[in-house]
Amino acid sequence: MELTPVGVLGTGRYVPDKVLTNQDLERMVDTNDEWIRTRTGMSERRIAAPEQAASDLSLPAAEQALKNAGIRAEDLDLIIVATITPDMSFPSTACLLQEKLGAKKSAAYDLSAACTGFIYGLANAANFIAVGTYKYALIVGVEVLSKITDYTDRNTCVLFGDGAGAVVIGAVPEGRGFKSFDLGADGSGGELLKLQGGGSRCPSSAVSVEQKLHYLYMAGSEVFKFAVRIMGSSAEEALRKAGLGKEDIDLLIPHQANIRIIQAALNRLHLPEEKCIINLDRYGNVGAASIPMALAEAVETGRLKEGDTTVMVGFGAGLTWGASVLVL
Repeated sequence: MELTPVGVLGTGRYVPDKVLTNQDLERMVDTNDEWIRTRTGMSERRIAAPEQAASDLSLPAAEQALKNAGIRAEDLDLIIVATITPDMSFPSTACLLQEKLGAKKSAAYDLSAACTGFIYGLANAANFIAVGTYKYALIVGVEVLSKITDYTDRNTCVLFGDGAGAVVIGAVPEGRGFKSFDLGADGSGGELLKLQGGGSRCPSSAVSVEQKLHYLYMAGSEVFKFAVRIMGSSAEEALRKAGLGKEDIDLLIPHQANIRIIQAALNRLHLPEEKCIINLDRYGNVGAASIPMALAEAVETGRLKEGDTTVMVGFGAGLTWGASVLVL
């Protein structure tokens, strides 16, 4: 069976208006601007309005991606929303977005792989199109992490922000498109990064609220060590599957979790910082939205052009990881 080459047809992104700076955080918890920038590389992040949920952030990003792809919403066959902060447990945020877009004929579902979710979603959708099941798919990475962040915990509240990134994918000319995917998981690290309250293991109750179980928990040093190791190795594996080498990378698009993690990946891949898009200084860690937002920015600013080879790589709770080689 001959597979259809699949690639990105259009990108989009959206961030809320409110900016939370390091100076703002200095007034909220025992921290300071220099400490935050030195250890994370972050200076500010965007925060959703009280009335904004994941589907609200997803809509403008999706509309921009559709416009840039020249595709109508009603032509979409599939919508995948990667998020750990959905509007609600069910229905899926993808179904809510489908209604907002008017994408009447599309299948729609959410995907939960934390910060790796967008790469997982790309792999899902690309395979559907490659074998001819669908023609066009919309993949959105979106997070409203401010809603599950404890702003009295100085170790985590400095890290996270809100935003959405989206891509439309479909058939592309031979030689372009996705060349490989590398996906992985290690459930033994599940306790290192989690949101305990609200699921069937720990239903919502007065006790769960009192114990702050509805805020995210992260064992920072352990996650950091995992990330430093896995970002480089997953990128290398994706390159190997694509039959390419580190020297073939025009641009690295990493998950924007921490500047030191990104620098470790650059060192392992022998890449200068000029070959990497870094925007965590402006947006912080936006989870599953991180990579598609950076991809959209790279296209908008001309840092990624038609024919360029990019490696997208991320990691997240689960623990999960994923990488993809894409020729734009």
